[in-house]
Amino acid sequence: MRIYSWNVNGIRAVLKKGLFQSFMETHRPDVLCLQETKAERGQIEIDLAGYHEYWNSAVKKGYSGTAIFSKAEPLSVINGFPRVFAERFKFADELERDSSEEGRVITAEFPKLYVVTVYTPNAKDDLSRLALRHRQWDPAFLLYCKQLERRKPVVFCGDLNVAHTELDLANPGPNRGKKGFTDEERAGFQNLIDAGFIDTLRLYKQGKGYYTWWSHFANSRARNVGWRIDYVLVSPQLRSAVTAAEIHPEVMGSDHCPVSITLAA
Repeated sequence: MRIYSWNVNGIRAVLKKGLFQSFMETHRPDVLCLQETKAERGQIEIDLAGYHEYWNSAVKKGYSGTAIFSKAEPLSVINGFPRVFAERFKFADELERDSSEEGRVITAEFPKLYVVTVYTPNAKDDLSRLALRHRQWDPAFLLYCKQLERRKPVVFCGDLNVAHTELDLANPGPNRGKKGFTDEERAGFQNLIDAGFIDTLRLYKQGKGYYTWWSHFANSRARNVGWRIDYVLVSPQLRSAVTAAEIHPEVMGSDHCPVSITLAA
């Protein structure tokens, strides 16, 4: 089972360039999770024969949004955090808005596992959304995945908008304390690890240089001056099933590149 995740930063632009189609023809993922689609299904022309499609588009036009394409039809699909789950938190309305109205989460249930795609809220340049993320979103998302895990193992993937360690960005020094590399955001990711979830790329790749996002400035991508903020994490029960974990910087069309894992049957 090959599971891919890709922040496309606007699927209409990637389709217009023909890059999404060529990616699908080359990689043929069994499950593809997209973030930042910035579109509703009716706004694009796409025909992926052999795939079931599930969209969670933001209420605000041209903003955020996630999607899942799967060869196998899921047993169930949930958009956002279920209301009954969000109500367990003090900021239930904000959590529900961020996960549903902003189209940030889709959960697909398969016979042996759950696949969750997530587009974690950005803390913003002025860190105005850092408190929301640190106190509400990150704890809620972790608890949600642990709740799913009570039934079957979980694979969750997407743009988590954080570089976990200094190895996960080219220039950690000048970026310390800035969005994506604050102590709070990094602690939120560490909580996922402490809860048992496995950062699959680090099973196979160690050290610096493995990045998934690059700024448009100063030819950053060609020089590989980037950040690793896109991940695939799995429940510990799936660790032995992970036979490959990769990033795909050769895939163009977005300022992010796809990441993937392969699971043994």
